[in-house]
Amino acid sequence: MSVDYLNAITENASRLGMRIQESLSEHTREINLSRTNASYFEADDKGRNIRKQLDSSSDREKLDAMKRLIALISKGRNVSEYFAQVVKNVASQNLEIRKLVYIYVLRYAEQEPDLALLSINTFQKDLNDSNPFIRAMALRVLSGIRVPMVGNIVVLAIKKSAADFSPYVRKVAALAIPKCYQLDDSHLPSLIEIINKMLNDTSPLSIGSVAVAFEAVCPTRLDLIHQRYRRLCKLLVEVDEWGQIDLLNLLLRYARTMLPRPIVNSDGEEVDQDIDLLLSSTEPLLLSRNPAVVLASVRIFWYLGPPSVHGKVVRPLLRLLQVSKEVERVTLSYILVLARTSASLFSPHFVRFFMLSDDSRQVKAEKIKLLVCLMNYENHQSIFRELIEYTEDPNDQVAADCIAAIGRCAEIIPESMQTCLAALTEMIKNNHDVVVSNAILVLKHLVQTQLSQPSSIKPTNPSRSSLNIIASLARRIDDIRHPQARACVVWLVGQYCVSNQVSNGPAGVAEWAPDVLRKTAKGFSKEDVFVKLQIITLAAKLLVLSPADQTLALLNRYVFSLARYDLNFDVRDRARMLSSLLAGITSTSLTSDDGTTPLEERGGVVLRSEQVKVILFNGKTNTTNNERTEHSNMTVGSLGIITGRSALNDTILPDWLEEGVESALRDSPDDATPPPPPVLSISSGPSNTVAPKPNAEISSSSRLSAPNGQKWASNLDDFFNEGDDDSENEESDEDDEDDEDEEVEEQETEGEHSEEESESGEEESESSVKNYSSEENHDQVNTA
Repeated sequence: MSVDYLNAITENASRLGMRIQESLSEHTREINLSRTNASYFEADDKGRNIRKQLDSSSDREKLDAMKRLIALISKGRNVSEYFAQVVKNVASQNLEIRKLVYIYVLRYAEQEPDLALLSINTFQKDLNDSNPFIRAMALRVLSGIRVPMVGNIVVLAIKKSAADFSPYVRKVAALAIPKCYQLDDSHLPSLIEIINKMLNDTSPLSIGSVAVAFEAVCPTRLDLIHQRYRRLCKLLVEVDEWGQIDLLNLLLRYARTMLPRPIVNSDGEEVDQDIDLLLSSTEPLLLSRNPAVVLASVRIFWYLGPPSVHGKVVRPLLRLLQVSKEVERVTLSYILVLARTSASLFSPHFVRFFMLSDDSRQVKAEKIKLLVCLMNYENHQSIFRELIEYTEDPNDQVAADCIAAIGRCAEIIPESMQTCLAALTEMIKNNHDVVVSNAILVLKHLVQTQLSQPSSIKPTNPSRSSLNIIASLARRIDDIRHPQARACVVWLVGQYCVSNQVSNGPAGVAEWAPDVLRKTAKGFSKEDVFVKLQIITLAAKLLVLSPADQTLALLNRYVFSLARYDLNFDVRDRARMLSSLLAGITSTSLTSDDGTTPLEERGGVVLRSEQVKVILFNGKTNTTNNERTEHSNMTVGSLGIITGRSALNDTILPDWLEEGVESALRDSPDDATPPPPPVLSISSGPSNTVAPKPNAEISSSSRLSAPNGQKWASNLDDFFNEGDDDSENEESDEDDEDDEDEEVEEQETEGEHSEEESESGEEESESSVKNYSSEENHDQVNTA
């Protein structure tokens, strides 16, 4: 007996182990532990089994086949040959299979329009499914099938789904409107009518998608927003994050087009109440966790609000700098545009824009521009020290930008001119060619700007220091190898080589100028084109200043001879032009073959020495800094402030109207009658109450309080039997009570008639209870 009992236990244990193993394998297969998703992307030759799996009766096999097909699609493989087998599973009861089937159908509907049309009936049936997710998915597939002949069906499906009780389905219907419009624009009137109705939607989940459809289909029909404007402003906080962005852009465009500009004068600021409503509704969004929502809110405050509210955008923008590197890049571009207009808002926070070692090149460039823009007399020393440190950055472009920013410091703060010149002079001794060349370029600009000032406002000491800088650059001409930097030094030497040290006699030439010409003439053929042009000009200037010097005349003739046979036509043209100018100074032409052509045999006009000096030295007395101003004409939120160039799809901000449209156009019935409270409050109960059952009656001690001083019905039958008595005057209430007493007496005298009425009343009560239960289910779906 014990042996049989032991055998039974062993058999049951083995069966239990097998059952557990089967259950585990089933569950692990469902959660993709038995086969990982990565295995579907591996190359295999099981394509022949996919067709069998799709025709199988097992949902497990179908799901496995669909996953393999989607994996092949993601790898770029063409699997349209399985379209017929996939379409058969479009009505599968398994939700996962149906999702993958819908993805497949969307991918190959254009290639197989005939087979895609065969599944239209199934999608139309799914529009009536009890599950709102199935209804939304069916509409998404219908609108995604790029077949023009289904346009009418899609419009009808959108119109039906736009009135669905589920806000998620209405959201999908709104997103399907742009797809239908792109497929066939002949449906524009019908789509505008649907959008007009959907603008009345009070669900925060769907109203953001309606804004997307409005911008895509009828962006110029701002008249549809008039009566909905104030309600949309109040719904801003409750809309989903990405819907808030589209709704903010729509309201910004409406306000700039239809509302009057805020007036700022000595008496204060006058802001329209509708603009103030939008600003107050947008202010909580500045604290959003979504950076795009914060940036869209910044556009509202910057382009709609008066200057007094602009300071509210500073803290939210500074907070975004710590979110991520990508968000920091975009936020810095926004701040740079705002700081160009109002630098005082961000000047107290200039420390937040100091460069970090792990910043990207674009972020470093934006921070350098911001530091220059925020510079003032109080913070210029701190910013100046930071810029000097940044010149050692390993990126050559960042170092060049920092050196250019140092030059801007001297222009913005004139008191720092000498400090900037000293710093740039020290940079010339650096071993890095990029630092040396850019320092020379900036020095050229500063020296030229300082020396070209009128003598009445030009200080004495700075002028002398500038000439000393030019002299030091002239002596280091052999160490400067950058072509543009060498050209700048040669130009400075030729422009400011005049020496007034000899009091009695003509103006001489500085001692270091002829030496520069000698050094550069030796390697003239190896110089860059820019340097050759400046060498020719230097030779002409020195000859004009000292025509009697035979050494300068020989150097001049040597340089012009080399330039005459140069390979570059610009160099040859410059030499020919300057030799013609100098014809009146020398006794023979420098361009003649033998050098002995008499001056009187030349034709044309011959200029005097004074005239040649004016042409050579006074051609460019003042210079302007060609600073890049790519952000100056771009609006906040445009793609151009990120890329540095204007884009075709950039949103153009409309101009303000002089007075705006009438405020009465934005009046709506919702503004006159306050909406009922969302939660019914019971006067004699706790704050957290449970809704009464449909058949339950409410006692007089716990009657529900209704808005406007009204009373709710005591039971469900009275609630559904109520007519339009609420719209009658209060004076007729007593007459109504008398009528009710007469009806009671008539019911008592007529028994049979009363029984019939009671039976009909019970039927009405039952139908009303069913209606109430269905509405309760709808509310539960909406809550989910």
